[in-house]
Amino acid sequence: MGNETNMKLPFSFIIFSIIALVFSQILLLVNGQMMVDGSFRIPAIWSSAHLLILGWALMVAMGAMYQLVPVAFLTNIWNEKFGFIQFFVTAVGIASFSGMLYWSPQKAIIPGVLTLLGILMFLFQMVMTLKRQAKPTILTAFVGSALVCLFITIFIGITLIYCLKTGIGIEYYQTIFKIHLLMGITGWFTLLIFGFSYKMVPMFSLSHGFPMVQARYVYGVYISGLVMTIISFIADNSVLLKIGFFLLLAGFSIFSWHISIIIKKRLKKKLDKPFTFALIAIGFGNLIHLAAFIVLWTKSFSVLAGPLIYGYLLLWIVLSIVGYLYKIVPFLWWTYKYSKEIGKNKVPSLKEMMNEKVVVPLFSLFIAAVLIVFIALVSKAAILFNIGQFVLSIVFILISYSILSVLKK
Repeated sequence: MGNETNMKLPFSFIIFSIIALVFSQILLLVNGQMMVDGSFRIPAIWSSAHLLILGWALMVAMGAMYQLVPVAFLTNIWNEKFGFIQFFVTAVGIASFSGMLYWSPQKAIIPGVLTLLGILMFLFQMVMTLKRQAKPTILTAFVGSALVCLFITIFIGITLIYCLKTGIGIEYYQTIFKIHLLMGITGWFTLLIFGFSYKMVPMFSLSHGFPMVQARYVYGVYISGLVMTIISFIADNSVLLKIGFFLLLAGFSIFSWHISIIIKKRLKKKLDKPFTFALIAIGFGNLIHLAAFIVLWTKSFSVLAGPLIYGYLLLWIVLSIVGYLYKIVPFLWWTYKYSKEIGKNKVPSLKEMMNEKVVVPLFSLFIAAVLIVFIALVSKAAILFNIGQFVLSIVFILISYSILSVLKK
């Protein structure tokens, strides 16, 4: 339809993200003892977390959006050359920012500003692209709100570094940090996955004739939860915090229920294995939202907050992204390399592009390893953490290799 993106653009982001993913896990493995002791706010963990969240998850999301936005919104990317420049700026920014967080966090403000510039360029690209859409939809609301949350997350992140460097506003550091975490994880990533799930779930399951009215409730309730939780942080009010967490749980639960309705309307009897794990991730996300709401009523919340955030990142966000990547990457490469050869030469089928036999053992091992690390963080068992994180690092390397191996076909 003339909306295709130059495949080199999304693949640039995806390849960079895979390298960042491997480095983040190695860094976490080497410094894991600190996490077991309950120390999450230290340079090594900051660096690993930002390599995972910015270097991997954010860069994957950006690459995927360069490909999926034209498909989902039926409009071409505003400026592809600008996209390549944005990739370079963001990649250099994230690599230097994560490195400086490890070596000297106080000096991370310049790399942080460079990262911010790359992300602002991306936001500008997406805004200009979405403006071309003929008629905004509920998907536009999810993706647009996710982009707003991304901007807030990065802006607040730079503010945190400024506070550390100058000491100005340091008394508000904890409040700002909580908002930074909320906007980055449950704002940007969750809203983005919600939005694109409404496009990809029907596509991968061949579902038709399902209602979309529930999506409006998902959006309204979840956004209300985010706003209420931010207000509770600023006001330091536990009642408002509980209301905010309940609304987040309710919004996620409506989303889970809506996805189950869509799946029931499918024509495809047997779902692909990577896609099945992406659906399992929704269940984990819902379960962790429920656990966080329950724990909030106990005195153990401060102790369990770290492990719950870890579980949310890995079992909801990472598992969702990896599950979809196993479907998206083969399709992108097949389209790029073989679509013009159909009818002229023998080409491999889309099924042959990815070895799905490795999906169940790899993804199952991934879930088991994350659960082991989660238990280790709760029980403060160093040996258990090292075992789980070592297995997880190996699994990530194997997942990265299996995705990159598509490029050889």
